[in-house]
Amino acid sequence: MLKRRFATLSAVAILTTASSLSAVGQDQRKAVNRPTQHAALSEHEAYAIAKDAYVYAYPLMLTYATLQRLSNFAEPRQGDTFGPPNQMHHARAFPNPDDKIVIRENVDTLYSAATIDLKAEPMVLSVPATDRYFLLPMLSLWSDVFAVPGTRTTGKNAARSFLVVGPRWRGAAPAELEVIRSPTRYVWIIGRTQTNGAADYANVHKVQDGFRLTPLSAWGRGAYVPPRGKVDPTIDMKTPPPMLVDRIDAATYFNRFAELLKDNPPNSVDYPTLHRLERVGFQVGHGFNLAAAPESIRQAFERGLADGRALVLAEGTKAAGIGGKGWVYTLRSGAYGADYLYRAAIAQCCLGENLPQDAVYPALSSDSEGRPLDGNSRYVLRFEKGKLPPVDAFWSLTAYDMEGYLIPNVLKRQAIGDRDNLVANPDGSLDLYIQADSPGQEKEANWLPIAKAPFTLLMRLYSPRTEFLEGRWSPPPVARQ
Repeated sequence: MLKRRFATLSAVAILTTASSLSAVGQDQRKAVNRPTQHAALSEHEAYAIAKDAYVYAYPLMLTYATLQRLSNFAEPRQGDTFGPPNQMHHARAFPNPDDKIVIRENVDTLYSAATIDLKAEPMVLSVPATDRYFLLPMLSLWSDVFAVPGTRTTGKNAARSFLVVGPRWRGAAPAELEVIRSPTRYVWIIGRTQTNGAADYANVHKVQDGFRLTPLSAWGRGAYVPPRGKVDPTIDMKTPPPMLVDRIDAATYFNRFAELLKDNPPNSVDYPTLHRLERVGFQVGHGFNLAAAPESIRQAFERGLADGRALVLAEGTKAAGIGGKGWVYTLRSGAYGADYLYRAAIAQCCLGENLPQDAVYPALSSDSEGRPLDGNSRYVLRFEKGKLPPVDAFWSLTAYDMEGYLIPNVLKRQAIGDRDNLVANPDGSLDLYIQADSPGQEKEANWLPIAKAPFTLLMRLYSPRTEFLEGRWSPPPVARQ
């Protein structure tokens, strides 16, 4: 999950070169010229259309800005997921708690990530045979997950090669390749491979090295060496992408949105929105110049952008569970259909969310009585007998400080879960102790250390079962002792 900070990669950063991204608009869609209807619109109607259009476009705009911000590299950055397009990049170790770069980092899996640019040609994604849990969610530029090669979907010990093609590709695929058609020119892969502690790194690295991207023109022609990326010095490498989008004025926002649509077309359910946009002179496949509109329309767009932005921020805050009581999570991420406000809210708070069938991350900031979690108190999370998190893969619990960073501790234990040697109670229940000081040697196997300061918790459930997805199981409250 990608929070409002620089990256994540819930968080993870996955990337394409700025030069390839700046090329949007060169392959225009054919579209029928229709006369603008500014004169037939009232300012109120134009305002309503602009506000809704801001919400509709927000995930596309934010994903584009994120890819620009994170992809401006000539070579892969060693040890992380930054680098040029059309090649896989791997995190080779868990994050160091002293690093204050990415919030809510994951210590369950190692990431493998890529941005695919399908402008020139399709790309072959190769996946190795492994009995280890992994997933390679593939997101469109709209932030929808449209394919997930991995243990849940394609199975264990099944080597596969997929031909990832663009929305307008009409070529012939080699017989040995399975076609996956991307809805957009750009594909964002945020892969994860189960990692059972630092001692397991070497085994995971072998799996990661089996994830490969090869241009179709180079497929079957021996070892492929990807080219260097290009660095664009004009790209802002300091400002977080959400802040960049928030600073854009109406003319820039909607003009850029029109350009992005040329290579990253709307979804099939979007015609009601597109037809409304035509009423203000906005046509898919064409540029859009707000400066040419009447003054009243321009003012309506400025107000619509401001109110649309406020709405997305408010909904994103709620989606993130900020200030909420009890465990907060969503079972509607990854595939949004025409629910544009919810899609924008998830992008604003957590860009890169999985399908719930693959992973769900319940978050908690308050105890069973609604009081904020604070390390000056001691807490217990009890799972009654037979009520452990229902998953087909694994689950974990991680503590973070109020800035979203991992908490250093004497055990160097940032997460605890079913892959640890947990000790059940005589009645079959399981207690996890969440506190700053040791609960005693006999309980340390079940201890998640924190600092004597406010904190939050994040539970991760990988391949959750139907009882969770259908609401028949939910995480129990955390009680203060």
